[in-house]
Amino acid sequence: MQIKLFLDSVDATTALAQKLASRLQNGDTILLYGDVGAGKTHFARQIISTRLAVDGINEDIPSPTFTLVQTYETTQGEIWHADLYRLTSIDEIDELGLEDSIGDAICLIEWPEKIQENLAAHALQVHLETCDENTRNVVLEWQHQKWDDMLHDVIKTLENPIDA
Repeated sequence: MQIKLFLDSVDATTALAQKLASRLQNGDTILLYGDVGAGKTHFARQIISTRLAVDGINEDIPSPTFTLVQTYETTQGEIWHADLYRLTSIDEIDELGLEDSIGDAICLIEWPEKIQENLAAHALQVHLETCDENTRNVVLEWQHQKWDDMLHDVIKTLENPIDA
């Protein structure tokens, strides 16, 4: 299935990530696609900070560009944020332990095309495309039915979502 949106501001992109974050469960994987600067890290940071805020944690969320993976402990479970842009070999995935976290933790993976064949079939794909500095075209794609009701509920709670 697929939902296409036009988000007319950074706040709208933030709201989408925050609404999604409040409905995620352990074992959910989100694959973040887009060019450099499309907003993948911003989107992931908003999910992470929303989940941490439930525990009263206000933490700086660094980009995992150089570490490849950052993990966060919450009372609701673990969050893994991976940025695979600098991944040079598929063998590095084993070293990161990322595959072990899929299915147990909430996993947010930037540049998933680097390991496409190894990803969970149950993942939500978020494609971000920059229109200008503040606006984005967003395509949400999924195959597993667990995302159906959740995503339609998320979209209904957004202010002024515009079908692209």
